[in-house]
Amino acid sequence: MATQATGLASWRNLDEALGSDCLRISTYNIHRCVGADRREDASRVARVIAELNCDTIGLQEVDNQPDRRHDSMQLDFLAHAASMTAIPGHTIVRHEGVFGNALLTRRPVLGVRQHDLSFNRREPRGALEVDLDVEGEVVRVIVTHLGLRPAERRFQVRKMLKLLHDLPMDQLVVVLGDINEWLPLGRPLRWLHGILGHAPGERSFPVWLPMFALDRVWVRPRHNLLAFETHRSPTSRKASDHLPVKAIIATGRRPVIPHVRLRDVASATLA
Repeated sequence: MATQATGLASWRNLDEALGSDCLRISTYNIHRCVGADRREDASRVARVIAELNCDTIGLQEVDNQPDRRHDSMQLDFLAHAASMTAIPGHTIVRHEGVFGNALLTRRPVLGVRQHDLSFNRREPRGALEVDLDVEGEVVRVIVTHLGLRPAERRFQVRKMLKLLHDLPMDQLVVVLGDINEWLPLGRPLRWLHGILGHAPGERSFPVWLPMFALDRVWVRPRHNLLAFETHRSPTSRKASDHLPVKAIIATGRRPVIPHVRLRDVASATLA
């Protein structure tokens, strides 16, 4: 059963009421498609992606090497199964394949940029920046996966703040990913909240006993975030070590709906 972020509307009610001019987006650390049972199974991850009912999904820990079970690259298999376009954001290149972030989307892609966030000799990290056409509005989506050490995350967030600082304040921006920030008051979170507005935090890791809100979605302007929830299902509890989280985001073509509670949304008439 999904949980509901405080102050936001019910995902299910809004999903049924709103049209394609709202962006339905998710972030999901797929852990190389290795599940809680330590088996690699891209088919399970594909089923979770189908359950999400999102048109755009940011992925982390995509191990894009040949999948023996499906005779295709991991990212290609997931994109084909979801009928989405795959945009890779590699951070590690190896002989057997590449590893890193990715974006799956059904929206038209207008531009793609990659940013190196690597810190010293730690595992290479990056941010994948993609401009999407959402019913005529340009939405900038940034997918990232920050490092495990506090100094590493602070360095990476500072680089992201420079990137975000140059964007117009009225530009619709979505920043999502596995932030790896365990402390609710950690500086990287506070810095990102400060420039993007507060992102809901719901426990998404580890799947067997979720304790930490590592997976986040920031939206600027903040009031365009209409709904947010952690996706919990029997398959999502097995497919990876993270649960995916997802959001519904209003674009400029639709008036922003005030944040109301579940009991109010159930009886509301939405345009």
